[in-house]
Amino acid sequence: MNCRAIETLRRRLASGGPALGLWVTLESPSITEIAAALGLDWVVIDAEHGHLDWKEILDHLRALSRSTTVGLVRIAALDAALVKRALDLGADGVVVPWIESAAQVREALSLAQYPPEGRRGIGGERATGWGQALAEHAAEANDHVLVVPIIETAAGVAAADEIV
Repeated sequence: MNCRAIETLRRRLASGGPALGLWVTLESPSITEIAAALGLDWVVIDAEHGHLDWKEILDHLRALSRSTTVGLVRIAALDAALVKRALDLGADGVVVPWIESAAQVREALSLAQYPPEGRRGIGGERATGWGQALAEHAAEANDHVLVVPIIETAAGVAAADEIV
């Protein structure tokens, strides 16, 4: 988890300034590496559409290591296993499609946070430094993990404040 990049992105969004990014659907992690080298604020790696597999998603996230670019994974659905897998691979957050209610927003947040705030389990994966930084990761993750809902209504995509 890149806390420094997340904090920078949050400050930029709070100030009303532009946050520039790239939506990735292609396999080559060089695309993400170039985005980071250009200083983009965020990259969304799309695991809902297209044909990226988890190894390719991991390669994109690795391309962001030691950068100032936030790495998000758009998962295919609000699903505990998908949220956990994306975050365990080291994503800074998840983009969750097809959110239709405030209850689903709360569920997405719960799946992305460790107890007592949420119900995410912890393991010795990439996000925790292969188990060497369990305590440090757990201490900072709940305050930094990003959950970006794509809110759907009968009329189409809605603003978050229309649901929450």
